[in-house]
Amino acid sequence: VQLVESGGGLVQAGGSLRLSCAASGSGFSINAMAWYRQAPGKQRELVASITSGNGSTKYADSVKGRFTISRDNAKNTMYLQMYSLKPEDTAVYYCNAVVKAFWGIKNAWGQGTLVTVSS
Repeated sequence: VQLVESGGGLVQAGGSLRLSCAASGSGFSINAMAWYRQAPGKQRELVASITSGNGSTKYADSVKGRFTISRDNAKNTMYLQMYSLKPEDTAVYYCNAVVKAFWGIKNAWGQGTLVTVSS
């Protein structure tokens, strides 16, 4: 299974971006998915997560009310809509998914997409 993020870029403070994470491969199913981010010199942190069943979501306090996580199970794709971006949102954003297949369960990561918010 491969996870590929897209949608990162440079945006001014107050702007918006939409990140996508597409899972490719065969013979797997995806359970929970999440977005993490890692700013320069900081640890990777959880931004938002979404379950596979009822689509329950959770957000870091720092992004509540500004970011929305969603997923399209038919397309094995997850999204992160980001509004009112702040310079402190600048980071590499990583897609994470709990993947189940015949070989077991794997915690998969994408390669990351850079989001830069200028002041």
